[in-house]
Amino acid sequence: MNWDDSTGTPAPEGLAGPERLVGSVADGEDQAVEAALRPKDLGEFIGQEKVREQLDLVLRAARARGATADHVLLSGAPGLGKTTLSMIIAAEMGAPIRITSGPAIQHAGDLAAILSSLQESEVLFLDEIHRMSRPAEEMLYMAMEDFRVDVIVGKGPGATAIPLELPPFTLVGATTRAGLLPPPLRDRFGFTAHMEFYEPAELERVVHRSARLLDVEIEPAGAAEIAGRSRGTPRIANRLLRRVRDYAQVKADGLITPEIAGAALAVYEVDARGLDRLDRAVLTALLKLFGGGPVGLSTLAVAVGEERETVEEVAEPFLVREGLLARTPRGRIATPAAWAHLGLTPPRSAPAGNGQQNLFGA
Repeated sequence: MNWDDSTGTPAPEGLAGPERLVGSVADGEDQAVEAALRPKDLGEFIGQEKVREQLDLVLRAARARGATADHVLLSGAPGLGKTTLSMIIAAEMGAPIRITSGPAIQHAGDLAAILSSLQESEVLFLDEIHRMSRPAEEMLYMAMEDFRVDVIVGKGPGATAIPLELPPFTLVGATTRAGLLPPPLRDRFGFTAHMEFYEPAELERVVHRSARLLDVEIEPAGAAEIAGRSRGTPRIANRLLRRVRDYAQVKADGLITPEIAGAALAVYEVDARGLDRLDRAVLTALLKLFGGGPVGLSTLAVAVGEERETVEEVAEPFLVREGLLARTPRGRIATPAAWAHLGLTPPRSAPAGNGQQNLFGA
């Protein structure tokens, strides 16, 4: 089995020959660029002012006591900087970091192997912690609280629990769905923080910083154009910047102006509001095929040729946040803003779109 060193999880199987090599090289280049753009300390980290201030107090106090930092839980949408903050926590504490993910820990023995190999004060970053198996989750309770795990040897009446002492460590858990964490696990974190989406002005600072690190010339208006289409997410802003950079190098003189940024993002099907191909496909199907709704999620997914989970977890959150789509007990409905965004005129029978009239069956 091949392993992904960046996540500690098995690499995808089933690819061989040139296809696997090309994918690996591309992924490696993207990871190298992402690593280069990551802030190295809290002073470099842009945005999340409250989280940074609170976390700085936690880490400074731990350093002053000469103690291991409390366990930290970071929640929020993908791409907001949870992994980056975990690395900053390790750097600020002068400790090594171990990175793994919830889906990679399917058995209690998997977690025991990781915990038993930790060094004192090491930071263990557990991404998507809500997807960890229940037996491993229950083992984690004792590890977090008492720095001890009981390893079960044997089965049935002859099974024996062997206590294993662990060195003090800091667990940094990250989740996109904090509501799925059981209260006993959530309560064992000494510091919890929810990361919010970024404002356009903050994303402009992210784009300028990344452009400087990538040695890319960019005008302030060009940075604003990219930031405005980045869906409030630094990861998306950095990705769009790299694609606009490619366009500027090939089609222009390398300088990113607002016109170049707009033309480049049009090529990559990212519109002025940040909607991509899937977002527009969902809205188009909802408006043209179903008259604005209401329509069930499964039916909508079939109409756009995607899995139900893809529509629900990838497209819907942004469309709802932008006020273009609403969830109701009867199904998904388009808002007046969705009709206006696609330049369509709603029929007289179209729902009002705010969803409020349906919330209680009215």
